[in-house]
Amino acid sequence: MKFLSVASLALALPVANSQKQQISLNSHSSLSIPLLGYGTWNLDKSNASEAVSYAIETGYRHIDCAAAYGNEKEVGRGIADGLKKAGLKRSEIWVTSKLWNDHHRPDLVFEGLEKTISDLGLDYLDLYLMHWPVAQTPSSGNNKLGYIDTWHAMERLLHTGKVRHIGVSNFSPAQLENLIAKSKITPFAHQMELHPYLQQTAWVQWHYNHGIHVTAYSPLANSNPTYGGPKKGSTPALLENTVINDIAKENGCTPATVALAWGMSRGTSVIPKSQHKERISENFGARECVMGYEGFKKIEEVGKKYLHRFNNPSKNWGVPLYEGLDDS
Repeated sequence: MKFLSVASLALALPVANSQKQQISLNSHSSLSIPLLGYGTWNLDKSNASEAVSYAIETGYRHIDCAAAYGNEKEVGRGIADGLKKAGLKRSEIWVTSKLWNDHHRPDLVFEGLEKTISDLGLDYLDLYLMHWPVAQTPSSGNNKLGYIDTWHAMERLLHTGKVRHIGVSNFSPAQLENLIAKSKITPFAHQMELHPYLQQTAWVQWHYNHGIHVTAYSPLANSNPTYGGPKKGSTPALLENTVINDIAKENGCTPATVALAWGMSRGTSVIPKSQHKERISENFGARECVMGYEGFKKIEEVGKKYLHRFNNPSKNWGVPLYEGLDDS
């Protein structure tokens, strides 16, 4: 199988389409998943509502949430306020959330969805993802790989009118191929860590070949405080990388918008998070950041030099994750 280079992906602008595998069973909205979204991972409760509302006012039409983030009530209030201030209907924005590991047991899947919808104050989700291919026993907290039965329970959610699409997050190639082989419905989308330091070009291309949309979390790499920031002698902060900064200067962009525009030009959705209005606005400017072929080639080289995966709980959870992928 021939995979495209990063630059080729940027020029090809592929669009994933899994309509033949997964058709929305309700008429809430015909909205397609926007490439630029607003992430809520680690969004502090103290101003989460204000930040989400401001993001919607700014122009974001894609909000990414999760039960595990512990802030869905606050995010929901922000969605309601943002829609009101922007004069929008619910059907005019895309909302994604995720099923946490402790609700993988099939009889708990619907309960997990109901809790998320209630906390967000919504009637339905545009996309509901299985957060990890890991099942956690609620009583003991023990972890194990477990996702097939969970996925089959998620398939049934499509008949409730409360979910338009279902998908996965953080799967390895073997896990995703196994899920597809044993299921009636192919995931609509796969959310994974992607940024110039973890480009995973062949893996992204595999999804396009199979009609699965890709969403990139942590699109600004180690600017996420969860990762502890760069340490001396280690991978430099992406937004301080000299190559990224040079590309930004050459094209009238900022380092953040260069990274986000690069992600969107590959056809992937990107979901940067910020608590601060000025950065929320700055990130939204990625839609206007345009780079030439040479810029994409330079970013491709950055990925080879600083290849790094920042989010890998394999050791802490005692389960194998990301097998067969870059920097696993």
